[in-house]
Parts: sequence; structure tokens; C-alpha cells
Amino acid sequence: MSNHRSQIMYVEDKSAGLNGPAWIGRVVFSKSVASLTYRGRTFQRLGGRGFKANFFDVETGDHFWISGPRRDGKDRLYPQSSMPVQIDGDVAEAYWTSIRQQPAPASRHAPA
Repeated sequence: MSNHRSQIMYVEDKSAGLNGPAWIGRVVFSKSVASLTYRGRTFQRLGGRGFKANFFDVETGDHFWISGPRRDGKDRLYPQSSMPVQIDGDVAEAYWTSIRQQPAPASRHAPA
């Protein structure tokens, strides 16, 4: 998979409702970009069949919203949620400096 494209993305679990656990992390796309892998899980596109979700976990069927992270940090579909967005340690510096265009604070765990 090392020759497959990877990218920092926003991943939100929609299996329990409209607001769920969320992460900023590096995903690896399949050659066709019809699926991707994140944290050892494989996700496929729903192709417009999902409600507030665009991918599903191929093993569990759980729905997820996966998209490119926003510069303003307002990645959630429902930004009024008070649930934190976890940033994977291996992408934290690149997320803050390249995407958010801010210094990478050592103690930040969620977009402001």
C-alpha cells in the first residue's frame, strides 16, 4: 500500500447518531479512490445512499463522514456539538501548520 495516496482527513463516526467521535488523521486511498483505510479499518463510499454519511466500514457496516479538514477547524456537520475532535499525533504538526496555518501547539487535541 505504500504507493497509494495518503492524505490528512476528518473522520466522524455516525453509527450512533448525527454527532459522534471524530478524528483528524492520515487515511490511505485505494488505487480507484472508491475505498480508504484508516486505523486498520477499510471504508467504502456510500455513493449517495447515506444519511449524513458518505462512507461505511466494510466490516461493521457503520456509517462515517470522511472529508478533507477545513482551515477554520469547523469540520463537524453539526458544529454546535461539544464533542472534541481528536488529532492523531503523527499528523498534528502538519495539521496545524499546513491546514490550519497556525503554529503547532504541543497541547492541542481539538480544533478551536
